[in-house]
Formats: sequence, C-alpha cells, structure tokens
Amino acid sequence: MTYATVLLHLDAHPRMNERIDYAARLARRFESHLVGVAAAGHSLFGMSVSTGFSGTDSLAAAIESAHVAEIQRSRDFLERVRTSALTSFATVVEDLDDLDALTRRSACADLLIVGQADPGWPNGARARHLLDQIVQQSMAPVLVIPHAGDFPSVGSHILIAWDGSRGAARAVVGAMPLLQRADKVGLIRCAPPAELDRGGEAAELDLPREWLARHGVRIDARIEATTVGVGDTLLSRAADRGADMLVMGAWGQARWAERLLGGATRTILSSMTLPVLMSH
Repeated sequence: MTYATVLLHLDAHPRMNERIDYAARLARRFESHLVGVAAAGHSLFGMSVSTGFSGTDSLAAAIESAHVAEIQRSRDFLERVRTSALTSFATVVEDLDDLDALTRRSACADLLIVGQADPGWPNGARARHLLDQIVQQSMAPVLVIPHAGDFPSVGSHILIAWDGSRGAARAVVGAMPLLQRADKVGLIRCAPPAELDRGGEAAELDLPREWLARHGVRIDARIEATTVGVGDTLLSRAADRGADMLVMGAWGQARWAERLLGGATRTILSSMTLPVLMSH
C-alpha cells in the first residue's frame, strides 16, 4: 500500500516551510505525487454579491489581494519542493475557500496534510474552526502537523489509539502505508480503572493485533488505565514511548457529547505535540 497522491494545504502560517519540508519527506518516501493547494477564497465574493457589498472598492481590493497572496504561496511551494529531490509535484490555486477546495480534492487523494491551528496567530480562531471542519469532511485521512516543534522523522515510531470505533478503524486503514513501513508500532486502549476491574479487556486487543499482523504490522498492544482525559493520556504515552506520530479516530461520539465531556479529539487538536493522523 502507498500514498499515490498527497495534498498539502498552503496557508499563510509562518511555519509553512516546515510543513512543506515534512510533506516532501513523506512524499519522497512513498514516491507520491505531492500537490500544494492554495485557496483564494473567491466563494466569499459570491456571498458578498448576494448581500449587496460586491461593488465596493474595498471588497474588490481584498479579493485581488487574496488572489495575489495565494499565487505567491503557490510559487513559494514550488520553489521549496524543487530542492527536495521530489520527482512528482504540482500546485493549484482554487477560486474557492479553503474548506471547499480541500474537501473537493480530498475525494481523489490518499492523504491530506494540514497544520494545527495556532492560537497565537491572528487568524487562529478561524483556523481552528477550519481544522475542525476539514477533519470532519475530508474524504481522505488527515495528517495534522503541530504549529510548534521539529519533526525530522516521518512515522518511524507510531502509536495507535484504539477504541474499536469506526473512526479508529478508518484511521488505521488510512495510516496503513505508514504502519507497514514503521520501525515500531504500539497500540493502546484507554479505559477507566473501574472498567478494567471487570476483566476480559485484554481479549479486545486480539482482533486489531491479528488484523494488523495480516498486513505485516506487528504491534505492542496494551490497555492503559487512566483517571485523566483520554487525550492527555495519549499525548503522555506518546512522549513516554518516543513516538513520532499518533493515529486515532476523530469524534468517536456525538459532537454534543464531545462539547459537554471534553473529548479526546478536541484535546489532541488543541495540545498536540506530534503529528496526528485522523479519520472521522
């Protein structure tokens, strides 16, 4: 298995070059076609037309400025990738907003790489909302790169968060090319101590262990008792094990429950310390 086509979201974050380098390393490893996607946000123009503000000079200037900025990001991407020894790459500037552009293209891609929302960035709030929507709507698995930190290795030591859910299973399928090439793969299931006291939980790990073994992936599978949030436990165990990637399902329960209970997905998206491959 491989990633034949990899998409990279090109935004204005100051660490965009680091994301490009990470995506290029991954694409080079899998001999992928890497596509940088810049979105000029012209769908906003249509909204402005319908609300009667399309004729203002300021709106026209804003649209033109956005288009020029995306073209420059596209050029910057090409210039940097050309030095990476990657043999197959391209860039596109979409006349759509970011979500529409990435969702449309994800239907014909094997992996989508995006950046974590940076709360210290002027566009941080919008970026966080966009990231939530991308993870939910992408038709390809989404690999989220933290807004801080250096990540020289790509999936050499992977930790899988397993709860038997649809999202977790889809995330593992989406990560399979990486899992098959990893030097080390761990799998953990987080559960409260009271649940573990009932016994029999270890047998739950036999199914994913056997499934992955048939794909040539040997795992160290364990159950972790936790009295804190699942997201915090996952990040702690990833650090303890020296993992360079986390694989997990996104929003395994209803979004209203996530908001009320403080779900693992929300914790990870806010506090991630390593790249995280997610699938909804």
